[in-house]
Amino acid sequence: MTERRKLIAGNWKMNGLKTDGVALARAVAAQRAAAGPSAASAVDLLVCPPATLVWPVAEAVAGTGLAVGGQDCHPKVSGAHTGDISAAMLAEAGCTAVIVGHSERRQDHGEGDALIAAKAAAAHAAGLMAIICVGETETERDRGDAGTVVQRQLTGSIPPGATAANTVIAYEPVWAIGTGRTATATDVAEIHALIRADLVRRLATGNGVRILYGGSVKPANARDLMAVPDVDGALVGGASLKADEFWAIAMSCP
Repeated sequence: MTERRKLIAGNWKMNGLKTDGVALARAVAAQRAAAGPSAASAVDLLVCPPATLVWPVAEAVAGTGLAVGGQDCHPKVSGAHTGDISAAMLAEAGCTAVIVGHSERRQDHGEGDALIAAKAAAAHAAGLMAIICVGETETERDRGDAGTVVQRQLTGSIPPGATAANTVIAYEPVWAIGTGRTATATDVAEIHALIRADLVRRLATGNGVRILYGGSVKPANARDLMAVPDVDGALVGGASLKADEFWAIAMSCP
C-alpha cells in the first residue's frame, strides 16, 4: 500500500478580517510548534483564508510549517476579469495550494467541470497544488446516483498533467457541508474507493494522490473518518475557524 501523508486543510470561506485572521493562523501555528517535532511532522496543515487575508496570513506564519492556500482562482493568468484572482497572484502572495470546484462555487456561480479543470491546470502552471472538489447533492444521493455524479465530476474536472504531487481530490457530499450531517463511514469508504479506482486508472501516480473527506468534520467525528480506508485527511469548514478544533482534527489522524 502506498503511504500517503495526511493533509488537514481549513477552508475559512468568507470569514475573517485581518486582525482575527492573522490571530487564528498564528494560534494554529503555535499549537503545531508546541506539539513538538514528532506530532508536527505527522500531518500537513493548510489554511485557506479569503483572498484579502492571504498575504498577511502567509507573512504571519512564514517558517512555521503551516501552509497557506487560496479558495479559488481564475483559469487565465491575467486580463479583463473584474473581481477575479489568478493562480500566479496567489502564488506570489504566499500560497502553495488552491481549492477549485467547491460545491459552493459550482452552485452559487454555476461552475462546471470544464471550467474547474481549466482552473486546476492554471494552478499547476503557477506551481500550486490544486485541491479539486467533487460531491453529490442530497437529491442525487437519494436516487442512487452518488457514484455516477462523482465519477462524472472526476472525468471532467481533472486536467491533463495531474499528478500525486500537484493534485488532491476532496470528496464533499453537498448534503453534509455546513449542515451538521456527516456521511457514515460506509458512505465515505464507498465513494473514496471509487475515487481511488478512478485515479489509478487515469493517472500513473493515481495511488499516491491524496483524497480528503469534507462535510461537517469535527473533533468528535474526525478520528472515525480518518480511519476509513483511502481517507488521507480532511477539508474542514466551520471547525477550521477555531484553532483548538482544527488542531484536534489534525491530531486525530492515525
